Amino acid sequence: MDANFEETRSSKPKAGRTGIKPMIGVPSSLMTMPAGRMNVHAAAERYIDVLVELCDCIPILIPAIGDQLDYRDMASRLDGIMLTGGRANIEPHNFGGTPFPPDEPIDPGRDATVIGLIRAGIEAEVPIFGSCRGIQEMNVALGGSLHYRVHMLDGKLDHRMPRGEEVPREEIFKLRHRIEMAENSLFAELAGTTEVMVNSLHAQAVDRLAPDLEVVAVSTDGVIEGVRLKNDKTFTVGVQWHAEHEPEVHQLSRRLFEEFGVAAHKRARARRL
Repeated sequence: MDANFEETRSSKPKAGRTGIKPMIGVPSSLMTMPAGRMNVHAAAERYIDVLVELCDCIPILIPAIGDQLDYRDMASRLDGIMLTGGRANIEPHNFGGTPFPPDEPIDPGRDATVIGLIRAGIEAEVPIFGSCRGIQEMNVALGGSLHYRVHMLDGKLDHRMPRGEEVPREEIFKLRHRIEMAENSLFAELAGTTEVMVNSLHAQAVDRLAPDLEVVAVSTDGVIEGVRLKNDKTFTVGVQWHAEHEPEVHQLSRRLFEEFGVAAHKRARARRL
């Protein structure tokens, strides 16, 4: 692990810790095990590891059960919500889009779970951090829409991950393009600059921005890469890249997780008093 990351971890108090570990909900994707033996509710391990390391929290997996979940009750029990990436894209009926082709992977349980939970979380002022699919979920939950395939639009880069079973992880998650951030924005403050390189593993992207969100970062081809809730009273942020990948060497990703942790700790203190 990077020596500077080790120094940061040892010399700087993590996420405003107070001895009370916040509970951060991580909505799961519903996945089928090989050979179709069973379905599992799961989230990528890397998100869990980074939340523990940088947010000093207790991650709680939330099953993809849609409206079987009492969204407001769930939100009231959480100190943060981490919206992760996922293989399946959000179904277009959730934002009035054109239906998917028959072979498109879908996860209606996760769609329903996150859309309801995001709305309840924002109402309850629960800190929310969305990565990749997560920024898209935030936009849809608040009334925005999505492009189906960004690379099919004129003037856009191919933002999809490299294809093929033999492609190494380093190639999949390498820094692919630059993003630009407004001066004096949260992102620019955390990054210490207005331009950084990010990875890119998505086909869908934000199209019509939800009215309650504001853009804080865009790629060089104009794709929305970062959003924040207008008049945000806590930390309600979405990014299009996979911020969980190597935050030890990517200052903006690391600082976003740390600020998310600070907000979660603040809520944990207030909620338990």
